[in-house]
Amino acid sequence: MIRKLIPQKIKNIWHYLNSLTSVIYFGYPARKLKVIAVTGTDGKTTTCTLIYHILKTAGFKVALISSVAAYIGDKEIDTGFHVTTPDPWRLQKTIYLIVNSNINYLVLEATSHGIDQHRLLGTNISMGILTNITHEHLDYHKTFGNYLRAKAKLFKNLKIAILNHDDDSFERIKKLIPKKVKILSYSMNSPHDKIRESVKARFKEKYNLSNAAGAVKVAKLLGVSDSIIIAAIKNFPGVSGRMEEIKNKKEIKIFVDFAHTPNALKQVLSASIIKRGGKLICVFGCAGERDKEKRPMMGEISAKLADISIFTAEDPRSENVNKIISEIAEGARSQGAKEREDFFKISERGESISFAIQKLAKKGDTVIVCGKGHEKSMAYKGVEYPWSDYDAVKIALKGGIKEIKK
Repeated sequence: MIRKLIPQKIKNIWHYLNSLTSVIYFGYPARKLKVIAVTGTDGKTTTCTLIYHILKTAGFKVALISSVAAYIGDKEIDTGFHVTTPDPWRLQKTIYLIVNSNINYLVLEATSHGIDQHRLLGTNISMGILTNITHEHLDYHKTFGNYLRAKAKLFKNLKIAILNHDDDSFERIKKLIPKKVKILSYSMNSPHDKIRESVKARFKEKYNLSNAAGAVKVAKLLGVSDSIIIAAIKNFPGVSGRMEEIKNKKEIKIFVDFAHTPNALKQVLSASIIKRGGKLICVFGCAGERDKEKRPMMGEISAKLADISIFTAEDPRSENVNKIISEIAEGARSQGAKEREDFFKISERGESISFAIQKLAKKGDTVIVCGKGHEKSMAYKGVEYPWSDYDAVKIALKGGIKEIKK
């Protein structure tokens, strides 16, 4: 309780000293690397992973640190539970291992929390890319303006800042970047060429067209040829937990996705509407002890875009899961949605997934389970319990219900 009363600016002094100590301890390893950082509300992991994949295809000695995993060459290193930008000690240790593996380039996923808390100190970033800035993390930043300024900190001392010209934040964030930084932009509406055609063939979702455009911009700046970029895009395997389809014999489409912000949920459900033949059923929740303002917003979005919504648990932490679900439901009700007709409230996530697949979904329908994606745990009252949406779907397809043993 006392810790919560300490102002974030005071806490960040400790974060700075902790990061500085970790950099000194490991000997500032990032000075030997060319680091590309990707930040934004949504799309960071996909953009990072695609940049890494293109550079690896081009023969670069490259590593990746993202919310899904870290890769040193082809070797995967688990980054832990609920982590995007790791704590400075784990981050510097990983960079130390990367340098000692004779790697030259690092693609690094960066969150606003990580930037604000100085966790990226000593990462020697030379090129930064921004995917977008939409509503998220206002529990931490308090205002959208503060959130913008936290993202802008990433670009203060870089050589090159690459911004998404299609995003509403473009002009505002551009004004916050020092004039000494070279600002470049990218757009998914760039002139038609062979690369863009290959991107459109590989990615059907509008948001992924944008993510790919950003990754291509980085690759071109690093001198990767068009032919290699096209080949890399064509064989890009995708990212775990990002619109990951789970094949089944029920003739329903089932996807697991990490969407946990209003914008991400809107983009995912909009993409699915284009492809579906039957009803669209969406299962999701909102995290406890996090941005409360987005809860009714996400309820509204799901009520507008999905035929049926199921509101459930997503890392309730110390909050009452039923209270969180009720706040989401208020947003759905504001759109005229009716409980037990247009939406359901089921607090156990495994039960909600099984209900969607076993009771609601019919042949030709689409079920999307959002919010957890690749994550392997669920947070309840300070404890991380093993969890996987992918496993829960598999169990549901067999007629069972995945349970969390608390």
